Amino acid sequence: MDSIFQETQFFKDDDDIADPKTIVQGNTLTFDCVLPTKKANHDANEIIAVKVNSQANVRQLRLHIWIQAKEKSCHPEIYHITDPESYQLLYTKGEEWYEIYDDYQILKTLDSVRYWGLQGMNKGTIIVKANPKDTEDRLRFEKDLSYMIGHDISMALENRLDEFSFARRKLASIRRLEIRNRDYWAYATEPWASSTPIPKDLEAMLNYEVATTVHYNGMSHKFKADIKEPPTSLIKSFLNMMAENGIPVGHAESGFVLKVCGREEYLTGDRPLSDFLWIRQCLKTKQEIQLSVLPTPTLQEDEVLVEDWPLVEDYTGLANTHEELDLENKDINQILMISLWDCNQKFRVKLLGIDIPELPSKVPPNVYIEASILHGRTVLSSVQSKPMPFTDEVLWNVWLEFDFLLKNVPRGARLVFTVNGIVNEGNTMREARSQPQGTKTADYKGKARTLYFVNLLLIDHRSLLCQGEHILHMWPFPEKEEDLFTYDADKMSSKTNPDTANSMAISIIMDSYRFPVVLPHSRASNPSCINPASSDLSPEENSLPIPGLTNKDLLRGFTEVCSQYGVSLPKFLSTINWGDPTAVQDIHWLVSHWNPVDLDIAIALELLSIHFADEQIRRMSIKRLERLHNDELLRYLLQLVQALKVEPYHDSILARFLIKRALQSKRIGHFFFWYLRSEITASPYFRDRFAVILEAYLLGCGQSMLEGFLKQVQVVESLQKVVTDIKKIIPEKSDLPANAALKLQEMLRSISLPKDFLVPYDPRIRAGEIMVEKCKVMASKKKPLWLEFNSSDSEGASGSTIAIIFKHGDDLRQDMLVLKTMAIMDSIWQGSSLDLNLIPYGCISTGYNIGMIEVVRDAMTIASVQRSKGGTTGAFKNDALFEWIREKCQVEEILTGPHLTQPGGVLICVTQEVKEKWASPESKCK
Repeated sequence: MDSIFQETQFFKDDDDIADPKTIVQGNTLTFDCVLPTKKANHDANEIIAVKVNSQANVRQLRLHIWIQAKEKSCHPEIYHITDPESYQLLYTKGEEWYEIYDDYQILKTLDSVRYWGLQGMNKGTIIVKANPKDTEDRLRFEKDLSYMIGHDISMALENRLDEFSFARRKLASIRRLEIRNRDYWAYATEPWASSTPIPKDLEAMLNYEVATTVHYNGMSHKFKADIKEPPTSLIKSFLNMMAENGIPVGHAESGFVLKVCGREEYLTGDRPLSDFLWIRQCLKTKQEIQLSVLPTPTLQEDEVLVEDWPLVEDYTGLANTHEELDLENKDINQILMISLWDCNQKFRVKLLGIDIPELPSKVPPNVYIEASILHGRTVLSSVQSKPMPFTDEVLWNVWLEFDFLLKNVPRGARLVFTVNGIVNEGNTMREARSQPQGTKTADYKGKARTLYFVNLLLIDHRSLLCQGEHILHMWPFPEKEEDLFTYDADKMSSKTNPDTANSMAISIIMDSYRFPVVLPHSRASNPSCINPASSDLSPEENSLPIPGLTNKDLLRGFTEVCSQYGVSLPKFLSTINWGDPTAVQDIHWLVSHWNPVDLDIAIALELLSIHFADEQIRRMSIKRLERLHNDELLRYLLQLVQALKVEPYHDSILARFLIKRALQSKRIGHFFFWYLRSEITASPYFRDRFAVILEAYLLGCGQSMLEGFLKQVQVVESLQKVVTDIKKIIPEKSDLPANAALKLQEMLRSISLPKDFLVPYDPRIRAGEIMVEKCKVMASKKKPLWLEFNSSDSEGASGSTIAIIFKHGDDLRQDMLVLKTMAIMDSIWQGSSLDLNLIPYGCISTGYNIGMIEVVRDAMTIASVQRSKGGTTGAFKNDALFEWIREKCQVEEILTGPHLTQPGGVLICVTQEVKEKWASPESKCK
């Protein structure tokens, strides 16, 4: 980072140290501004002193700097022709560079001003630096970045102060921290290991040495390995064998690493060999263990080459405590902002009307607007307008007043507007139209149908209350049944419809104030007790003695036994009135004293669901998840990525946690990339959010990961074009023609694919060149492609190819969810030493209704099993699967092992080897 600023040199005065209270002298702030121009006949940069009113904003400071520079600089002509907005205002804090980013923040509230005061300085030092220029390398990198993300992020950068731009800069802090603390050796060679005990049926093998083949420099050596020992013992045994045979290796023991042959999978660390997933797989299937001894990977491949931005403060300074914003005993000139908690009037919004360029073909005759204040899924207050005839422009021009005080609006609350259509039913409609505006309930509500919806965050990402006029472009209610799969989450998005030319627009006006209205961080005083009115749950209903508490000492006593009631926490929190600031403060005090270690993982995950929007509740959940090992976190990663949708803001504690863990582990980072990318292409509601989070990860994952992702995206994009072209030639409803394979092979020869790439559904598998002659179009309805690739690693490989089904037309996110559920169930059973031989297949969604599925060799589909037991009517026989399983088992009790595959559903396979094992006389009952 220092290289960005190496051209800037400046001198520091000896009298910069003073009393912290003198940083603001009266109403004046003084800054030493280091200009980008040099002194006359000197290598140092020019420095000018700028005095400005402490209640001015950053933009006014920029103008003051330029005015002074025009008068005092040795190069005034530069400041006459340049725009002050094209320069950064930077300062140093410790070893980091920070940018004063928010042009409309009051100078007195800047964190830099607070920092300088704490350092005992009577004035601050600001470095004025031109915004970095777009070099060819930078433009090329940003183009590749947008290509990998699947969304042109430059299109979302129009407003410097919008949430996307703010989140983009703020998430750099977590990335910078993880890169600085990264263990590059552990990052490059992270093993795939399990934290669960070895299955009981494999425990006996711990007492024996296992035949192992080790490959090195084109040579193979076989010997017995003790799987209770760590990988270093195996390397040491190998080196001793090489020394005995007089074969030089050129490195010490620490200069080598063990890698699984034919897979991107390392065996490293101090854990025993029996803990590694590949070793367990080999033991389970009686497969020979084949490993390669390689020199330690060059860690330079994982370096982050791209220059990063200066940091911006997580704490903007706008939202102080309520007492600091108190208006009492303040002159009007001393007021910078108003605390939201001082706004005692009821919340209201003026509904002007709605308009749409062209009405849909089928519309109801009448519509009304429902406006609600929601916190998560909890409706804090709701009002309705009177119905009006539905035309391309409908005008109300009325105030909708909520039965809810403005000061009670919680952080993350959304103002939700829905356009609802109703049918005209004579007197009922006339009566409804005669009702006053702002009616809470109406007779026509039960007959209404949602047509459009949109959300507006009442407290924005800078903790400011929304004010003034807004035109919000609305989303149409999903008409297709499959689009309703994610509707519960989609309707929580605060993004407006980007199709402004064709979408429904609603015009509203919110109350405006002379000063910014800010949601304070907290009150200076701590809550005294849990408010009984904050919960509707009785002690008898929940077994929690919360409502009876009357003092803080009793509340502290309650926290000591929280672990006994953790299972009831979601139920209790669901009864809290999140529109009551006192109740919320009490709950925040409670969770701050709750030990997250005592929280069950299932409860922690539930607290991240759509039902809980409070930031402190979600923070407590993340503290529990931070204790998960990587293999445990992978089980829940898909669900956690989906949980990002219910976060009110782009920059959230959940987003930061996931970015942190992805930057620590290539294993997690790989799946994090694809889970986010598939949502970017599939979900327009959260496209910006997932794009800014994915960018934050990609900028820190390292060069080798970037190159790997670029290859994978190239493969997916090329194959997506092929599969869509095939479906144009062979529609879904038509039969498969005899020349289908030839047409596919012709298309595959016309595209350019990388020579090798990591398979998206399993980054341990590296595929080589495509084997065009073995590729075909499958006969199922969606016409998926059967594709085969060479293995890129020939050493120790058995010669088997890598087969992938590339499918277009189904939402594979549903398949992934079911498979993850099966994996979680299997982990629970494995933790109890119960092995049910579940082998969930690889499946990844790579875009909207498109993705890859692992081909399982020697497997039968459920459909084929059913046909074998009853022909075309086999699917209706309840005992068809049972009979097939019983035929494959010599002992009737072995009924827990078979795993079948059903296209488009869960694949749990029965391989030929397992069939033979079950059919052998040595098979035992389970």
